[in-house]
Amino acid sequence: MRYEAVIGLEIHAQMLTDSKIFCGCSTKFGAEPNSQTCPVCTGMPGVLPVLNKRVVEYAIKAGLALDCDISRHSRFARKNYFYPDLPKGYQISQYELPICENGHIDIVTEGKSRKVGITRIHMEEDAGKNLHGSEKGYSYVDLNRTGVPLIEIVTEPDIRTPAEAAVFMRTLRSIVRYLGVCDGNMEQGSLRCDANVSVRPEGADELGTKAEIKNINSFRFVEKAVEYEIKRQISVIEDGGSVVQETRLFDSEKGTTHSMRSKEEAHDYRYFPDPDLVPLEVSEDWIAEIRRAMPELPGQKKDRFMREIGLPEHDADILSEERDVAEWFEHVIKEGADAKSAANWMINELLRLVGDEGIQVSESKVKPDQLARMLVLIDDGTIIGKIAKKVFSKMYETGMEHGKIVEEEGLEQISDSSELEGIVDKVLGSNPDEVERFKGGDHKLMGFFVGHIMKETKGKANPKLVNELIRKKMGS
Repeated sequence: MRYEAVIGLEIHAQMLTDSKIFCGCSTKFGAEPNSQTCPVCTGMPGVLPVLNKRVVEYAIKAGLALDCDISRHSRFARKNYFYPDLPKGYQISQYELPICENGHIDIVTEGKSRKVGITRIHMEEDAGKNLHGSEKGYSYVDLNRTGVPLIEIVTEPDIRTPAEAAVFMRTLRSIVRYLGVCDGNMEQGSLRCDANVSVRPEGADELGTKAEIKNINSFRFVEKAVEYEIKRQISVIEDGGSVVQETRLFDSEKGTTHSMRSKEEAHDYRYFPDPDLVPLEVSEDWIAEIRRAMPELPGQKKDRFMREIGLPEHDADILSEERDVAEWFEHVIKEGADAKSAANWMINELLRLVGDEGIQVSESKVKPDQLARMLVLIDDGTIIGKIAKKVFSKMYETGMEHGKIVEEEGLEQISDSSELEGIVDKVLGSNPDEVERFKGGDHKLMGFFVGHIMKETKGKANPKLVNELIRKKMGS
């Protein structure tokens, strides 16, 4: 029997705010354990939460970007459970009335575009972090993360393959980073994914029993975890067993999932409206104001790069994925560089170098106007490609202008015909057989002669002038 997978994702995105969702404590990552806490986020008796307006703004931004309906009226609820990293004994979240509903994301896999529905986006606070493995055998709790603002993005069960799940995560990460609402750092946990996976006979309408895989923290692991879980469930069914509804964890070293606990149903959490927080009312005027301030999103930018600039899809994909890369590219074009040359140099040189160094393109010592000026000189033949790569490498290392590098390194192009004429004569005189073949009509040998002349001049000869001189000497 052939099976198909049914996959839904639940993504927690940490909001890029300076303070927590219900208090003024810092959200900065990496601080000393329990140094960013207060009576509110640690759940001391008698304290009251105060909603951070910026969190609501960011949730609305995300909802608009994912084509959701923005709720004018929403409400916070208490999600009750007991765990060492949850000091209040409940998590403030949203349940019956979330801030955003009924959206979608377009993803592209294998050249085909399809929609993945978004069921809801809701706001909630994060829990703390349990720290295990101390020398004394104790476990500790760091409550710095308690109260850090999150949005949870819940998809419809529209994803069918592990590859689609990974593409969805990449697409979502790109969107929230463009919006500036989340830094998308999966390693630090500011973007985390839970995957709900089930299988059913191909063509069946009824859903199978799902297992939830918790806290997957990389695109590759999303794909690997879902792939393993699909195979595991098919194997269980074909061996005559039944898939159990449960929560599982992914072991990235072994590439397997293992059982963590039986899956809770919503009623197990005993949700009820939070009595300390009034219902949230959002005005149409505020939604319209946020909508007007929305940036051009990655999919829109990619389409414009292809439609208006004529970039191939591959190049447009790479240059639109990150907002700072796209804006850097657009700055180069505004400075007068040819778009396709700029794309080529950014993808093959600049992005390779910043990737090797592990920095953002905005942190590069080379600035857009510097690359633009160099590309103009390449296009008009003042600097040739081989020399240009040396110049650019030096620009990247030092931040110096190309002109100064050319002067200091002695890389000026030789465009003096009298100087080149002697070199051309030398090369032609050393290769009489090739000269005769060229005169006999074998004009493919032009590359042979040009190559030798470039070698003699260490790549500095003006190739256009070299071609003219060879033809003149050959009488063609």
